[in-house]
Amino acid sequence: MVKYAATPANPSKAALSRGSYLRVHFKNTHEVAAAIQGMKLNKAYAYLKNVTEKKQCIPFRRFNGGVGRTAQAKEFKTTQGRWPVKSVKYIVDLLKNAEANAEAKGLNVEDLYISSAVVNQAPKHRRRTYRAHGRINPFMSSPSHIQIILTEKEKAVPVANDRKVVRLNARQLARNARISKRA
Repeated sequence: MVKYAATPANPSKAALSRGSYLRVHFKNTHEVAAAIQGMKLNKAYAYLKNVTEKKQCIPFRRFNGGVGRTAQAKEFKTTQGRWPVKSVKYIVDLLKNAEANAEAKGLNVEDLYISSAVVNQAPKHRRRTYRAHGRINPFMSSPSHIQIILTEKEKAVPVANDRKVVRLNARQLARNARISKRA
């Protein structure tokens, strides 16, 4: 099995998916992954569909130099945002792959949430662009490695209310001991 950036707490309740050397901008994809981290799977699909239709934006928080402002970013308590359609497409494809892996494992798809979405830089692809006066400059792409882990939400176990635990400090314990000696 290949190595992932994160390991799930309970591997039997998790589904993994990854893509390596994908030709999609690293910075945009990082922001998309950060935006969907922790979301339930169905909510993430709906959100990413809205991004492709430009109804909601991806907030740009880390790689935000030169990123324009949009009113749609107010929802995320920031001002800068974009609609990186290609990055969204790659993330959705990996989410579908992880969902299929979860179904193959027998996990409940309704209870899945994105516990980890990691994007790393892959080696740059080198091309060249020709400039004035016979010069040549590099023309590099920034591909990505993407890893997604879906985890099944565990049911909360209710706390038993049989006995109420009372914690006493040292003074209260000493007082109780004196009272019990008198009686």
